[in-house]
Amino acid sequence: MDSTTGRSTEDDTGSGGQLRRVLTHRQVTMIGLGGAIGTGLFLGSGLAISQAGPATVLAYLACALVALVIAWALAEMVVQHPEAGAFGAIAHRYLGPWAGFVVRWTYWTIQVIAVGGELIAAGIYTQFWWPQLPLWVPVVVFSVLILAVNAGAVGLFGTFEYWFAMIKVTAIVVFILLGIALVTVGLPNAEPTGFGNLTAHGGFLPNGLSGLYLAMVFALFSFIGTEVVSVTAAESENPERDIPRAARQMVLRLSLFYLLAIALVLTVVPWTVVAQTDGVSESPFVTVFGAAGIPFAALLMNFVVLTAALSSANTNLYLCTRMLHSLAGHGYAPRWTARLSRRGVPRHALLLSAAGLLIATVLSAAQGNAAYLALFGLSIFGALVVWILILLTHLAFRRSRAAEGLPLPKVRLRGAPVTGIVAILFLAAILVSTAFIDDLSVAWWAGLPFFALLSAIYYAISRKARA
Repeated sequence: MDSTTGRSTEDDTGSGGQLRRVLTHRQVTMIGLGGAIGTGLFLGSGLAISQAGPATVLAYLACALVALVIAWALAEMVVQHPEAGAFGAIAHRYLGPWAGFVVRWTYWTIQVIAVGGELIAAGIYTQFWWPQLPLWVPVVVFSVLILAVNAGAVGLFGTFEYWFAMIKVTAIVVFILLGIALVTVGLPNAEPTGFGNLTAHGGFLPNGLSGLYLAMVFALFSFIGTEVVSVTAAESENPERDIPRAARQMVLRLSLFYLLAIALVLTVVPWTVVAQTDGVSESPFVTVFGAAGIPFAALLMNFVVLTAALSSANTNLYLCTRMLHSLAGHGYAPRWTARLSRRGVPRHALLLSAAGLLIATVLSAAQGNAAYLALFGLSIFGALVVWILILLTHLAFRRSRAAEGLPLPKVRLRGAPVTGIVAILFLAAILVSTAFIDDLSVAWWAGLPFFALLSAIYYAISRKARA
């Protein structure tokens, strides 16, 4: 590994050379959407609505703006450094080896957990059709499926994820169109609902500002995954062209989908009805179609949210393997995980990352639906810290360029550093709020010791290297 650039060399891979640049612009964009549109929208939205009611739309709007800041900060840095490991390798360059170590191992860990969470959600969706089916059965089946896809060539993964993501994007568009019709003119089996549900049942902000504040935690989770575009830079055909376009299109489409979809859910169905569910066993989207008297559409939508969860799990597993590959290049993971197959896939890193699938299977068998919230709480802490470190890296990146007298990149975050600092403060406030949510308070008990352990491991490795 070149310590100055963070790029993997052929020696680093052990056998297969560098990652291959075969992902097209369309694939990169859809991979980004595939990684972000998962249970955060289809399941997590119910948890957010239970906190803020109709004002959940404002929570999603605020989080969309923060996600946009992060996406553009990443695009600015990755265009200059299209390296394996993306923001982890860039943090290593500008914040130091400790930051590069912590960011990548933290991101690997939370993505492993996310894979488990998405697979558990997929199993829950499967029980919509077969309620008596043990949850661990579909989890195992889906685990084998996404392992097989990730073990193939990266071009195959890109094609698979493109069409998987296209299914849910198309479904969301259809849902939005049907929802607008249901609200305004009605459907054959349902009268128009109008907009009364947005102010009924306690008003637009039924739980006050505190409810809105807490809802942002769940809303923000919906946007975790927007950073996946930067990870594809090392395998993109033309990262300087593709990454900025993909980041812009992904965040704008994602924001539009979320805001319209959530607004329609809240308009069609009273928010109190959505809040009465446990937020996990049934998607609010399915609830809407059920309320409209369209059982066939509900069945179809359940299939769509199933593919959404599988698509997200598939992309998250891709992220895990690439982060581990990057860590191995810097000597911070077992060297054998850097080796590539003849098709350019870090299969050894894939096998180690598959530990997340085993965790999902064990938790689903032992805890059932409660496993989803447990995994969600553990991952949110790490995700927020990673996002904060990404923005801190961007501040250091800008300072470094200024000190060297370099011009601002053509692709850049507007309003920086102010926009980045505001986003950091927002994320820090959200992180603090997780301590006041019962289902998420475990994040602090697990998150702080985890970071302490990572730091101890890093200093032990560094001391050994110096010796």
